[in-house]
Amino acid sequence: MLIFIKSMIIGLCIAAPVGPIGLLCIQRSLALGWRAGFATGLGAATADSIYGFVGALGITVIIATLISFKPWLCILGGVFLAYIGYQTIRSKASSTALAGERANLLKAYLSTLFLTLSNPMTILSFIAIFAAMSDGMANDQSGQHSVLPMVTGIFLGSAVWWLGLSGFSSIFKTRISQSKLRLINYFSGSTITILGAYQVATGVMLATAA
Repeated sequence: MLIFIKSMIIGLCIAAPVGPIGLLCIQRSLALGWRAGFATGLGAATADSIYGFVGALGITVIIATLISFKPWLCILGGVFLAYIGYQTIRSKASSTALAGERANLLKAYLSTLFLTLSNPMTILSFIAIFAAMSDGMANDQSGQHSVLPMVTGIFLGSAVWWLGLSGFSSIFKTRISQSKLRLINYFSGSTITILGAYQVATGVMLATAA
């Protein structure tokens, strides 16, 4: 039970910093409703759980391989992030767009799943976390049985944050005019695009330095 609670806190702490995924969650919640925002967050929560599972099992070969591809993950993830930002800038806040997005929540989910999986910082975060927790797991005679509550805790902790963020953001949906919503789309999209370009530049520098 203690491992489950610790893992929930880990999932919450990893999800909480407002980055490009957080901006996407807020923007989609405002423009398309809390379901779209929550689906966006669940994609990130799933990716966190996948890396949590890998880290909990101690599959160091997979982690080492992923780290060795860090420059290309930066470039690939950055390009996709910039594309998402561009699409956010062009998105229209209307009832038609809302109806279409509700029918395509899977797209919102998969986009952030891919973005989070391709983010090298997610990998490095879990390496540090499970290195710190390894002693506790080693002392646990049922270490293998700790994997499921650990991964479940990470997912639920992350999901709780995204549910709260999307729900809170959607409260203001009816209070924001279409012109202000377009400005929010532009600001969010521009920021996400810039972050994507920065990530691509970082990947290029890492690749050339290798």
